[in-house]
Parts: sequence; C-alpha cells; structure tokens
Amino acid sequence: MNTKKFTILHSNDMHGDFLAETDEGKNKLLGGLSLLSGYINKVRKEEENVLYVISGDMVQGSLIGSEYKGISTIEIMNYLAPDVIALGNHEFDYGLPHLLFLEKMANFPVVNANLYIKTLHKRLMQPYVILKKAGFDFMFTGIITEKVMDSIKLDSLIGSFVTLEEASAEVGKISNAYKNDDIDLTILLTHIGFESDKELAELLKPEWGVDMIIGGHSHTFLEKPEKVNNVLIVQAGTSSNQIGRFDIVVDDDTNSIIEYQWKLVNIDSTVTKPDQKLEGFIRGFQNEVDRKYNTVLCKFSETLTHPKRETETTLGNLIADAFAQNAECDVMLVGSGSIRVKEMGPVVTLKNLKSCFPYDNTIIRFTITGVLLKKIFTHIMRPENRNSEGECYQVNGGVQAVYADKEKKLIILSVKGVPVEDGKVYTIALQGFHVKNSLPYLHISDEEFRASGTAKVVTTSAQQVLEEWLRHNQNIKRGIEGRLVYR
Repeated sequence: MNTKKFTILHSNDMHGDFLAETDEGKNKLLGGLSLLSGYINKVRKEEENVLYVISGDMVQGSLIGSEYKGISTIEIMNYLAPDVIALGNHEFDYGLPHLLFLEKMANFPVVNANLYIKTLHKRLMQPYVILKKAGFDFMFTGIITEKVMDSIKLDSLIGSFVTLEEASAEVGKISNAYKNDDIDLTILLTHIGFESDKELAELLKPEWGVDMIIGGHSHTFLEKPEKVNNVLIVQAGTSSNQIGRFDIVVDDDTNSIIEYQWKLVNIDSTVTKPDQKLEGFIRGFQNEVDRKYNTVLCKFSETLTHPKRETETTLGNLIADAFAQNAECDVMLVGSGSIRVKEMGPVVTLKNLKSCFPYDNTIIRFTITGVLLKKIFTHIMRPENRNSEGECYQVNGGVQAVYADKEKKLIILSVKGVPVEDGKVYTIALQGFHVKNSLPYLHISDEEFRASGTAKVVTTSAQQVLEEWLRHNQNIKRGIEGRLVYR
C-alpha cells in the first residue's frame, strides 16, 4: 500500500478582512491576514505536504479592497501564495474585464468550470488544475453560484451553467475528459452555498471520483464535515478569523482518502504569531486609505448594528430611511447585502461609511400597484429566501410587513399605518442593481416595474446621498420597530 499524509488548509468568503481585531478583555488579537499568514507558514514548516486553497469571495468588504478595486487584494493574496482558488460572485463586482485583469495579476491558478462564452461555447476561465505534491496528483475544479450572473447580466456574451444539474454535468465532463488513473484525489472548490453543496454531491456519479467539496458563499460554520454520496463537504465560515484544516491520508493504489481529521482552527495571537512582513505590506495600503478617508461625518447616539441580513436591523433601518427621504417614496428597499459591516458608530468617519456601503449605484423610483407591492414582499419574506443564500432587504420607516411562516403567507402590509390596497398605486425605490435583477430577486419583471411609465432615476450615486445625509444628521438613533416581522 502506497500512502501519504497531506494537510489541506482552506478559506472562503474572506471579504477583504485584512486586519486583526482586538478581543476585548482577553488581551489577544483575532483574525487578520498577517495572523492567518503566520498560521499557514507555521503549518507549512511543521507538515511535509501542505496545500492551501480558497473557495471564492476574496474581494469586497473592506475599504482597502474597494479603494483599489481588488488590486490590493490580489497583491496580498500573492503574498499568502494559495495553491489554487475558485471564483466567488464578488470577484465580479468591478466588472468582467477588470476580473480578467485581476486574474492575470494572480501568481496562482484560478479555476472555474461553469462560466462560458456563449457564442463560442468556450469556458471563460481555466476549468481545472492538477497539482502534483509528493508524487501524488490532486485535481481541482471550480463551480460558481448563479449569483454571479447578477453582476454580469448586461454582458450578453457570457453565460453560465448554473443549475445544480448543469453544474454536476460540468464536473462530470471534466472528470470524463481529463481524469486518469494518476489522479489520486479530486476536489471541487465551490461557491454555491452549503445546502447546494449537499444537493450537488447527491448528483455526482461515483465513477467521477469526486472525493471532497470545499465550499463557500453561505458563510457556514461547521463542527464536522458533512458526508453525502461518499463526498466530504466542508466550509470555513467567513472572514479571516478561522481556517479549515484537513489532515488526510491518501492511498495511491485506490485513489482514495483512507483516513482524515478536520477542524475549524480559530486564528488568534494565542495560536500563531503575525507575519510581520505581510503586516507591513497591508499597512502600506491602510495608511493611504486612512489619509484619504479619516474625516468625521457624524456621530450616532449609539452604535447601530447589522448582525444578520435576513432580519430588520438598526443600521439597515437608518440607511433605508436616508434613501427614502431622498427618493420621496412610500417604500424603499435596500439590499441587506449592500451593508457590509456588522456595526457602525457612534463616531462615523468617511472611512466607516465607505466600508459599510462600498457599492455605489443608482436609485430608481417607480410607481406600482398594491398588488405588485404585495407580490414583492411575499417573495422576499418567504422562508426559502432566508437561508443565508437569498436576497434580503431592509425597508424604511412607515412600512410594516408581517409574514406567517407556517402558512407561507403575507398577512399584513401597510404604509404609514394604512393597509396596502390592491388597486391603489405606491411609489417604490430601489438600487439599480436590484432593478436589473428584479425578476429573480423580487419576482417582478422590469416591464411590470415600468408599466406606469413614471420611472425616475433619483440619484446616480447612492453613496453620495448617504454621505450628505449623515453630514447633516447628528446624534441619531434607530431601534427595531417591527418593520419586518416573521411569525
């Protein structure tokens, strides 16, 4: 029996979490890429055969990342030197041409099998890579979520096999065409969410020989791997505060894992020492950002929070109210995922704002009937949308929506204390990104939105609206008011 031990370290959904945070009261630092790099370096020294992989969404979430449009992220990732990464949907946030530029900057392979140039039926990216380690061959393939199409919808040349059946067929195509007896382990780097990973595993044929799915997108924390259809499935939560670690023994004769241990390792200063050279490199970017954006905009009466995108939050309420005032609308829908921090304040700097709300977009106002308004809230509040993979919203004051989970029914929808009537008309405003993706996100077509003929672009820069609103509103507070209620 020819066996060998390997260690696979894996991250996902790091979202520009570059800098460590202080754990109050425990006198230790948490997360940050210098500590993460310190741990990876430590494992690479301790273990003979180590692979480090990333399952998407390295970019978006920090001002360092957004200020440089991901260029800083790739430079920092080059320092971490992953062996292979898969694309996440946020890698497309700055457009497809810019992504292709970032891919050329990377000193590591970027794999994806299910994004295609439709007219040529040709894959957009390198679909797989075979990494050789200690005489063993590891095949890695990347699969991305349908959410990526939201960012590149205007580019009609690009298509994607995004249903799970289509994604599984792409995996099969790679295995059938490129896998041979020399491949000892086949690993999927996915960015489709944990529940979808399990469904995908069910669809994989045993003959394709997929051993492992290392996933992302749903920010799932696990205590142990899930095993579905003899495929091990893991994910490492979100940010740089932890890293997944597989210690496996692979049999070269049977091309299989015969032993494994997995754990989620907390990255803090009690586990490892920071990589000082990387720390200095990141601080170079940070200093530039600080010089540009460390001016105070306003002060809240208290810290406002956004701990969970599926429910009403105090920070979400404030942002929705600011936009609603500007748009002069009855209903303002703000994508919860547009708010990229879990808390902000009491002191709010321009840097805080840019980190909190990095997406600059239009806001468009429409006039729609009460029937369509009820249809929207029924769709966005349904339980299936609140699974950490759906598109959820924050709403402005004066709106109350109550949804009964058991009956799967919207039971109350009122505006300014008056129940919404089917035949009346209401003004609704939302970000241009959500208008562009209105059918999957809101269950309303663009034609239905524009049927009244009164569509208006209220602003071309939501970020500027929010900045000016904060400058002129001091000592404000928000509570949870029952704007969105689930029974």
